[in-house]
Amino acid sequence: MFKQVIHHKGFWKSVAILTLVFAVVFFFVRWAFVGFNIGFLDLSFRTFVAFVLGGFLYGFFVTYGKFWGKLKHKANKNK
Repeated sequence: MFKQVIHHKGFWKSVAILTLVFAVVFFFVRWAFVGFNIGFLDLSFRTFVAFVLGGFLYGFFVTYGKFWGKLKHKANKNK
């Protein structure tokens, strides 16, 4: 089922969109915690990678759950 989900049309596009959205939201939440200090905008490479990696993990698991449920429902409907 894993290969079927990750090869389903639209899966990786959805992962990419959720990665971007999560990274941007997480960036603004973290920036808010430091009081919107302009010094926060001087991001290190490590922080940037953390935003993108966190976004990817979030996007992958949420999208996988969505597509898995969709395919499972479709398989049960055809029985």
